[in-house]
Amino acid sequence: MPRPSFPRDAAAAGTNPRTPSRGLFLTAAFAGLTTYAAAATQRAPAANVGTMIVYRDTGCTCCEGWAAAMSAAGYANTVKEIDHDARLKRFSIPVALAGCHTAVGRGYLIEGHVPVQAVAKLFAERPKTRGISAPGMPSGTPGMPGPASRFDVVFLDEPRHVFYTS
Repeated sequence: MPRPSFPRDAAAAGTNPRTPSRGLFLTAAFAGLTTYAAAATQRAPAANVGTMIVYRDTGCTCCEGWAAAMSAAGYANTVKEIDHDARLKRFSIPVALAGCHTAVGRGYLIEGHVPVQAVAKLFAERPKTRGISAPGMPSGTPGMPGPASRFDVVFLDEPRHVFYTS
């Protein structure tokens, strides 16, 4: 007896029409990798924004968080330990403006937990100053725990002159 003939469909062929073919899968994977590579290339220039040396107080760990935030923003940095009083004396940082680290980059001093945006502004505007400071240890800044606090970043030479407000 002859077998009945039915229209050939995906189920009869052993394939699922909802499952992408190997070719479609490879095309989608290639497109995804291409998109990722293009996005990574667009971010690549940030890797060369600048370099700085971060002099942190001996044993201080919050400075690592600040240095990591600077690295994420494209500022390559090297962290070196130094005694607190020796650091303030070496860079002529007034005690009232002191933080726990001093970064040196592009001819400027960056004292304490200065936000990335303020560093970018400093490097872009190039004001005539020795540097800027976020006095103390403001909470919520890169490397510091706690909720974000509002604070001023001031000029080292003119501490009453606000350069940036967080």
